Amino acid sequence: MKWAIVFAFTIVLALMFLYEWPKIKSKEKKEKIVFVCLLAMGWVLSFILLYYPDTPGPTDLVDSIYKPLGKLLE
Repeated sequence: MKWAIVFAFTIVLALMFLYEWPKIKSKEKKEKIVFVCLLAMGWVLSFILLYYPDTPGPTDLVDSIYKPLGKLLE
């Protein structure tokens, strides 16, 4: 079942790529590189969250940093 979700998400990303790529001007190579990198990072993150749903998020990092500070202030 997860492979169907992986396939569907890959198709959606491919359609996004095909829709947006021609709109980026050919002279803007840095913008194209950033676009591909962000798309790839989103693709990888979706797989991580699909296979490991208990992965800690950014709020867990903030909590672990500020929890000792909160105890000091009490």
